[in-house]
Amino acid sequence: MTDLMPILGYDALEFYVGNARQAAHYYRTAFGFDVVGYAGPEHGVRDRTSYVLEQEGIRFVMTAGLGPESEIVQHQALHGDGVKDVAFAVPDAEEAFRVAVERGAEPFREPYIDEDEDGKLVRSAIKAYGETIHTFVDRSNYTGVYAPGYRPTNHQQPAVPAGLKYVDHVVCNVNLGEMDKWAAYYANIMGFTQLHHFDDEAISTEYTALMSKVLWDGTGRIKLPINEPAQGKKKSQIEEYLDFYRAPGVQHMALATDNIIETVRAMRANGVRFLTTPETYYSDLKTRLDWSTIDADLTQLAELGILVDQDDEGYLLQIFTKSVQDRPTVFYEVIERHGSQGFGVGNFQALFEAIERDQAERGNL
Repeated sequence: MTDLMPILGYDALEFYVGNARQAAHYYRTAFGFDVVGYAGPEHGVRDRTSYVLEQEGIRFVMTAGLGPESEIVQHQALHGDGVKDVAFAVPDAEEAFRVAVERGAEPFREPYIDEDEDGKLVRSAIKAYGETIHTFVDRSNYTGVYAPGYRPTNHQQPAVPAGLKYVDHVVCNVNLGEMDKWAAYYANIMGFTQLHHFDDEAISTEYTALMSKVLWDGTGRIKLPINEPAQGKKKSQIEEYLDFYRAPGVQHMALATDNIIETVRAMRANGVRFLTTPETYYSDLKTRLDWSTIDADLTQLAELGILVDQDDEGYLLQIFTKSVQDRPTVFYEVIERHGSQGFGVGNFQALFEAIERDQAERGNL
């Protein structure tokens, strides 16, 4: 069958932030992103500033408004720093928009063309969960730094990369009872299928629980886990996120690496804080997993707090940062895959207990 909405991958993740210059500096120094482009008043953009950051196949855009009347400023005041746009690269942004709207998506921006001396960029956008949008981007005829209006930041010193390669998956949190609706949205609008389903029996501790469905494009280029809270004795991480973000939105992004040991060491040295894992977790690993098929040093994993999981396809290594801003909303996962296309189900217990320890310190459990 012909794919009526082919998606080539993630084009960019655009954040609305309070101070774009400082956010760009943080991701450069802490995560190893190069600041490659800028748009702002110096280039005729009067209402915002935006910095484009890249590392291997990952592109972040940090955008801040310049006045209280700005929709960007109002968005950041309500939600805090967070992801506004999960943009997808497509071969035809006009056709992707037409198909999406025909299938029931709510338009955010009709197809439009920006041009400059570097070519033509075609974009369109639809609404998603909360105030998040998906922009379809066709940059096949554009060679500029990011988009018309942006200029290279040649004055920026190249960053020391942390070894991050590409976006593995983007996780959203939605309200109680909305997981199935949004799973159906990605199935019906974009033709995605369900890769995994985790119920509250799989993702729970003594105190909290959640449910999750993972939608994907069938190739692995796009994976979108959708979480909703489940009944528990205390407030779950999903409820805490929704309380502070004030709407459904992107909870965390998983960034892939080929060498998680080196990446985590570099990020730790740069000041990134990670969730901690008790020593008993690593004692259990010795008997829980088949180490004859895992090429990793358990001593180094334990030293850095890196989690391990294994399935029929292979294994994966993963670790989660603490929240990267004052509100307990957005955080990151660093992941290294060796065959496994899973999400670390064997680590859920340890992970959620670590998150609960952080919640308790904030007084939000």
